[in-house]
Amino acid sequence: MSLKNNYETVFIITPVLSEAQVKDTVEKFKAVLTNNNAEIINEENWGLKKLAYEINHKTTGFYFFLEYIGEPTIVNIIETEFRRDEKVIRFLTTVQDKFAAAYATKRRKGQLGHHNKVKEVA
Repeated sequence: MSLKNNYETVFIITPVLSEAQVKDTVEKFKAVLTNNNAEIINEENWGLKKLAYEINHKTTGFYFFLEYIGEPTIVNIIETEFRRDEKVIRFLTTVQDKFAAAYATKRRKGQLGHHNKVKEVA
Protein backbone atom coordinates (compact mmCIF):
# COMPACT_ATOMS: atom_id res chain seq x y z
CA MET A 1 0.00 0.00 0.00
CA SER A 2 1.34 3.42 -0.88
CA LEU A 3 1.70 6.38 1.38
CA LYS A 4 -1.07 8.99 1.19
CA ASN A 5 -0.73 12.57 2.40
CA ASN A 6 -3.11 15.40 3.16
CA TYR A 7 -2.72 18.32 0.75
CA GLU A 8 -4.29 21.70 0.36
CA THR A 9 -4.22 23.76 -2.80
CA VAL A 10 -5.29 27.34 -3.31
CA PHE A 11 -5.66 28.48 -6.89
CA ILE A 12 -6.73 31.74 -8.48
CA ILE A 13 -8.80 31.88 -11.67
CA THR A 14 -8.83 34.90 -13.96
CA PRO A 15 -11.68 37.34 -13.21
CA VAL A 16 -12.80 37.73 -16.85
CA LEU A 17 -14.76 34.46 -16.92
CA SER A 18 -18.49 33.98 -16.47
CA GLU A 19 -19.80 32.22 -13.37
CA ALA A 20 -20.47 29.08 -15.46
CA GLN A 21 -16.94 29.09 -16.89
CA VAL A 22 -15.45 29.44 -13.39
CA LYS A 23 -17.59 26.55 -12.12
CA ASP A 24 -16.59 24.36 -15.09
CA THR A 25 -12.91 25.14 -14.49
CA VAL A 26 -13.12 24.18 -10.81
CA GLU A 27 -15.00 20.97 -11.68
CA LYS A 28 -12.28 20.09 -14.20
CA PHE A 29 -9.57 20.27 -11.51
CA LYS A 30 -11.68 18.32 -9.03
CA ALA A 31 -12.08 15.62 -11.70
CA VAL A 32 -8.30 15.52 -12.22
CA LEU A 33 -7.90 14.78 -8.51
CA THR A 34 -10.63 12.15 -8.26
CA ASN A 35 -9.59 10.47 -11.54
CA ASN A 36 -6.12 10.05 -10.02
CA ASN A 37 -7.39 8.37 -6.83
CA ALA A 38 -7.33 11.47 -4.62
CA GLU A 39 -10.15 11.97 -2.14
CA ILE A 40 -11.42 15.54 -1.87
CA ILE A 41 -12.27 16.18 1.77
CA ASN A 42 -13.03 19.90 1.63
CA GLU A 43 -13.60 22.60 -0.96
CA GLU A 44 -14.21 26.28 -0.46
CA ASN A 45 -15.06 29.06 -2.87
CA TRP A 46 -13.46 32.17 -1.40
CA GLY A 47 -14.92 34.35 -4.15
CA LEU A 48 -13.57 37.30 -6.07
CA LYS A 49 -10.75 38.98 -4.16
CA LYS A 50 -8.22 41.69 -4.78
CA LEU A 51 -4.75 40.36 -5.60
CA ALA A 52 -1.80 41.45 -3.49
CA TYR A 53 -0.12 42.59 -6.71
CA GLU A 54 -1.07 42.75 -10.37
CA ILE A 55 -0.70 39.51 -12.34
CA ASN A 56 -0.99 39.60 -16.15
CA HIS A 57 -2.70 43.01 -15.94
CA LYS A 58 -5.32 41.61 -13.52
CA THR A 59 -5.95 43.07 -10.07
CA THR A 60 -8.58 40.55 -8.91
CA GLY A 61 -9.21 36.83 -9.20
CA PHE A 62 -11.54 34.04 -8.11
CA TYR A 63 -9.95 32.17 -5.20
CA PHE A 64 -10.61 28.46 -4.58
CA PHE A 65 -9.37 26.11 -1.87
CA LEU A 66 -9.23 22.31 -2.17
CA GLU A 67 -8.20 19.95 0.60
CA TYR A 68 -7.56 16.36 -0.41
CA ILE A 69 -5.81 13.09 0.41
CA GLY A 70 -3.68 11.41 -2.21
CA GLU A 71 -0.37 9.87 -3.15
CA PRO A 72 2.62 12.23 -3.54
CA THR A 73 2.43 11.96 -7.35
CA ILE A 74 -0.91 13.82 -7.32
CA VAL A 75 0.85 17.15 -6.73
CA ASN A 76 2.75 16.97 -10.03
CA ILE A 77 -0.39 15.88 -11.85
CA ILE A 78 -2.62 18.70 -10.58
CA GLU A 79 0.08 21.38 -10.89
CA THR A 80 0.78 20.35 -14.50
CA GLU A 81 -2.92 20.82 -15.23
CA PHE A 82 -2.86 24.27 -13.58
CA ARG A 83 0.12 25.29 -15.73
CA ARG A 84 -1.63 24.11 -18.92
CA ASP A 85 -4.80 26.10 -18.22
CA GLU A 86 -4.54 29.79 -19.12
CA LYS A 87 -7.55 30.52 -16.84
CA VAL A 88 -5.41 29.79 -13.74
CA ILE A 89 -3.24 32.77 -12.84
CA ARG A 90 -1.64 31.39 -9.64
CA PHE A 91 -1.66 28.26 -7.48
CA LEU A 92 0.02 26.92 -4.36
CA THR A 93 -0.07 23.38 -2.97
CA THR A 94 1.16 22.45 0.49
CA VAL A 95 1.34 19.13 2.28
CA GLN A 96 -0.27 19.14 5.71
CA ASP A 97 1.65 17.64 8.60
CA LYS A 98 -0.38 15.76 11.22
CA PHE A 99 -0.96 18.95 13.25
CA ALA A 100 -2.22 20.95 10.25
CA ALA A 101 -4.46 18.04 9.24
CA ALA A 102 -5.92 17.84 12.76
CA TYR A 103 -6.47 21.62 12.82
CA ALA A 104 -8.17 21.50 9.40
CA THR A 105 -10.49 18.72 10.60
CA LYS A 106 -11.49 20.75 13.67
CA ARG A 107 -11.95 23.86 11.51
CA ARG A 108 -14.28 22.00 9.10
CA LYS A 109 -16.33 20.66 12.01
CA GLY A 110 -16.53 24.07 13.72
CA GLN A 111 -14.75 22.78 16.82
CA LEU A 112 -12.26 25.59 17.19
CA GLY A 113 -12.65 27.59 20.37
CA HIS A 114 -13.06 31.33 20.31
CA HIS A 115 -10.44 32.33 22.85
CA ASN A 116 -10.15 35.89 21.58
CA LYS A 117 -13.57 37.09 22.64
CA VAL A 118 -13.80 40.68 23.73
CA LYS A 119 -14.48 41.01 27.43
CA GLU A 120 -17.07 43.54 28.46
CA VAL A 121 -15.98 46.00 31.11
CA ALA A 122 -18.74 47.13 33.47
